[in-house]
Amino acid sequence: MRPGLCLLAFLHLSALSAEESFRLPRCELLPLPDHQVSFLHDGIEKTRWHFDEKYPRPFFYPFLGPSGTSLTRMGHPGAQNHDHHRSIWLAHAKVEGVDFWSETTKARIAQKYWLALEDGDTESILAVLLGWKDAQGSELMEQELVSASRPREAGEHELEFQITLRPGAGRKSVRLDQSNFGLLAVRVAKSISHHFGGGQLTSSEGAIGEEALFGKSASWMDYSGPIGAGQGGQHHLVTEGITFFDHPANPRYPTAWHVRADGWMGASFCLNEGYSITTEAPLVLRYLLHAHANGADPARAAETAAAFAARPGFLVEKATRPNRQFEVRRRSSEKR
Repeated sequence: MRPGLCLLAFLHLSALSAEESFRLPRCELLPLPDHQVSFLHDGIEKTRWHFDEKYPRPFFYPFLGPSGTSLTRMGHPGAQNHDHHRSIWLAHAKVEGVDFWSETTKARIAQKYWLALEDGDTESILAVLLGWKDAQGSELMEQELVSASRPREAGEHELEFQITLRPGAGRKSVRLDQSNFGLLAVRVAKSISHHFGGGQLTSSEGAIGEEALFGKSASWMDYSGPIGAGQGGQHHLVTEGITFFDHPANPRYPTAWHVRADGWMGASFCLNEGYSITTEAPLVLRYLLHAHANGADPARAAETAAAFAARPGFLVEKATRPNRQFEVRRRSSEKR
């Protein structure tokens, strides 16, 4: 064989070897400009993490349903003083008396740095470190946030959260004051809301609607309703929704809920009383959001809740693999 042909054959075999040695993971994290990270399943975005410091706090948007339309929205459909309702967000109304909830507060929740981005076949996992600072820049609380995106059948997916709250640097303790507002909240799309659209709130206890659900405890809450799918002449209505799960290992499980007919639901950890956090005893909370087709399905939700309860939590630690500073993985020996 001529030398040129030998070289081409070698390069071809090398390319095949490289392709065979690398397998594209199903679930990927794609960092983007302007402080964003996209969560992809089979190359299709399912949600996006926004952490630019121009916002008072980070958030997730969009949160796509199986039809490809976002099941969440930015802000209240009829009230500009609720612009802090950014799709899916983490906040608390009062920490040591400081407002970390409203749009007008000078306190900020900001990402200090990302810890790990792990792609995988069954899930992708993003771990970040956030600082909760008052108007003077003093860090009252530090938050480790782990978010895992998991594909399900027919375009459905889950977004799982592990929230670890500790006193800020130099502090031995911090207190979450009693409040309806906090810690994880969801603003659904206008058409899914009961007041502005055709949707409905349903709980694990079988109760329906704001009046029956506000302030009540439940292991999960569902907001489902009509949403537009497709474009142009193919634009049509489908029914989709979000089921929001509390984890049985969380303190105060099943959580109390702050829910509204105008289109939002929040796991209200401190609705009835405050909570003190110390360096020796950080607060760890786990939640799950399931983007699903059709309306609320109690039997299916019970199956999802059981799978979530059995799934181990996350561990963030110094990396042992090269070219990494931190790693995040599921705990292997416990169900927390």
